[in-house]
Amino acid sequence: MSDKTYLDWPFFAPHHAQLEQALDAWAARHVAHDHGHGGDVDAACRQLVRQLGEGGWLHHAVGDSIDTRAICLIRETLARHNGLADFAFAMQGLGSGAISLFGSEQQRAAWLPLVARGDAIAAFALSEPQAGSDVAAMQCAAVRDGDEYVLNGEKTWISNGGIADFYVVFARTGEQPGARGISAFIIEADAPGFTIAERINVIAPHPLARLRFDGCRIPAAQRIGEAGQGFKVAMATLDVFRTSVAAAALGFARRALDEAMQRVTQRQMFGQRLADFQLTQAKLADMAIHIDSAALLTYRAAWQRDQGRKVTKEAAMAKLHATESAQQVIDAALQLFGGLGVVSGQPVESLYREIRALRIYEGASEVQQLIIARELLKEA
Repeated sequence: MSDKTYLDWPFFAPHHAQLEQALDAWAARHVAHDHGHGGDVDAACRQLVRQLGEGGWLHHAVGDSIDTRAICLIRETLARHNGLADFAFAMQGLGSGAISLFGSEQQRAAWLPLVARGDAIAAFALSEPQAGSDVAAMQCAAVRDGDEYVLNGEKTWISNGGIADFYVVFARTGEQPGARGISAFIIEADAPGFTIAERINVIAPHPLARLRFDGCRIPAAQRIGEAGQGFKVAMATLDVFRTSVAAAALGFARRALDEAMQRVTQRQMFGQRLADFQLTQAKLADMAIHIDSAALLTYRAAWQRDQGRKVTKEAAMAKLHATESAQQVIDAALQLFGGLGVVSGQPVESLYREIRALRIYEGASEVQQLIIARELLKEA
């Protein structure tokens, strides 16, 4: 049973604790942890989106009054139960976030209710083969042609690629050089000229693809926000959900500590429990410190954003520390399991695969370091 005393911290209101308790009970009934590699991941993800929609949980991820602490609590709780369930929730929020924050009334009315009900799957398409963290190097282009835009280029590492009903796509429109000449668009999955060029398989399976646009024509009304403001749209969306990546890592780490505690208190070795060895106790202490420090940074950033404050530095700190710490916690848990820890289907083996990507996506750890340093220098 994971420690829940953090819900008494002053970062939270009473309704946050009630939300976590309700979701924890719901997740225990509906999203049993799948630790295996097999199965139809696309079908599983679609089912999870439907379940999360029917349960009412996706409403927390859409709209203009997003409660960052609620999103973080939901991601932490789902990650502790099922990594793919966390992914399904997060991508509904990230994929529709630009519409929630910058969409027109018509765009919001057309897509957000569908996303909230789980009737439409969303995706966020920013990265390219030569433009990941360096968004200014983007090459995918959208050229205005009367009342339409024509898109050409590629996107890659796109989560929900291949199963999404619509994609929020960022493309160069050329109003100014670099990041100031990018715009955001809603591209429906059946748009002519849009294809899934490649499905990508990764160590923690989830829908992932490379997208191709070849003369893809869309109405100009599908642009989100002003022309040339796409970088602002992308960064504002990521500022909301970057903190929630930290929360997901926190959920994985808490599950790893739970598994480790059960293991060391039951495993007999040399006439005593594994928990009785001082080396084991030192490892458990380090794991607990990593988790609490990550939780403090994560919920500080979430609370500050909910107070209307800028959280670029704080979100980067939370994302960096929580993901790196979770990697260490999970590695320690696996070590305590010994050979059993690397057996496919064991919880810690699944967590070991799940955590690795979190140190890369939505800004790699090294990029978070650059962001933190840049913000410090600004303040100086």
